[in-house]
Amino acid sequence: MSKIYLKKGRDESLRRFHPWVFSGAISQIVGSPAEGDVVDVFSADGQYLASGHYQIGSIAVRVLSFCGDPKDPMFWVDAISAAYRVRCAAGLAEAPAEAESPCGTNCYRLVHGEGDGLPGLIIDYYDGVCVMQAHSAGMFRSRRQISDALQKVYGEGLKAVYDKSSGTAPFKAGLDLVDGYLYRRADYDGEVVSVLENGHKFLVNWSEGQKTGFFLDQRDNRALVEKYARGRRVLNLFCYTGGFSIYALAGGALSVDSVDSSAKAMAMVDRNVALNFGDCPRHTSHCCDAIDFLSESEEGRYDLLIVDPPAFAKHRGVLKNALRAYQRLNAAAISKAAPGSFIFTFSCSQVVDKEMFALAVFSAAASTGRRVRILDRLNQPADHSVNIYHPEGEYLKGLLLYVE
Repeated sequence: MSKIYLKKGRDESLRRFHPWVFSGAISQIVGSPAEGDVVDVFSADGQYLASGHYQIGSIAVRVLSFCGDPKDPMFWVDAISAAYRVRCAAGLAEAPAEAESPCGTNCYRLVHGEGDGLPGLIIDYYDGVCVMQAHSAGMFRSRRQISDALQKVYGEGLKAVYDKSSGTAPFKAGLDLVDGYLYRRADYDGEVVSVLENGHKFLVNWSEGQKTGFFLDQRDNRALVEKYARGRRVLNLFCYTGGFSIYALAGGALSVDSVDSSAKAMAMVDRNVALNFGDCPRHTSHCCDAIDFLSESEEGRYDLLIVDPPAFAKHRGVLKNALRAYQRLNAAAISKAAPGSFIFTFSCSQVVDKEMFALAVFSAAASTGRRVRILDRLNQPADHSVNIYHPEGEYLKGLLLYVE
């Protein structure tokens, strides 16, 4: 196993259990590690600190363990079992002896990267199907061991393991970045599954949908929309497959307009509405640009708006442009909202922190001259856990606004 030695005084973050080693902290690499190899990391004086996946880039090592051996055959079983126990404790996953989900939910994030001590790995669970995405060469190269561990953890309850890493794993020579099944039970041949989230039904297509097929990180915030929706005229911008729309309809909204530029997403919205409500005259789908739809909408038409755009900033180089985009979008929403409106507004850009986002929304509100209150600050749910030593994992932030 190759060894990496850090520069003197550059080991503080590892001693505080931060799971990244930056290339600038390295003084010497002993051996010739390939991208994705497991390496051991040592301080300048030779003290063992951690082991993790080596990669080429500013983050040189993603730490898998501060005390154990990631090459141990039981490493993946132990790590995924630990993640599963957390979901059981949070009331999202059922204990093996229970037949039904404890909260009307059979979909959740099983592994959330650094939050579960597995940097570079995402696994979402959809009623017996695990969909994984590797964001590093090391995790991609470990996908067979991960699949085997999932089979041990879930046993006969596991229907399939689908690898969807072609759009997330870094392209490197020798990586066969083709999506497909790593495991599929003999009696399972599904491609689209109907799942339950808080008792609501959603169709998930992991092979063709965005990310792993569904945005599980908005579960709690969708439930909050349901709480506030009664008697409201709702606009759901960037709606994807209609998660917020279903909850708003269930909460008694007078009307819901769902807007997204993706024809495939809007087709799934219509299927999800029909799945839950049959023919529903309260709902209308609009396949068009969400920002254009908002700008062309009549002032005061809506009194509950959901503004949940895709990430405007995927790296710090575009941070200023992203903040201006959040400001313009929220100013448009605030100016269009009817008096007495609720606005649920979000950012999923990791490089935009809570303070930056709040300032952008503050600037947006000030530019409209309207009186705006913050009723709640919104976050990602328990299955998108944040490692306390890795605050960067807190990527989803939102505000519930009241506009007079």
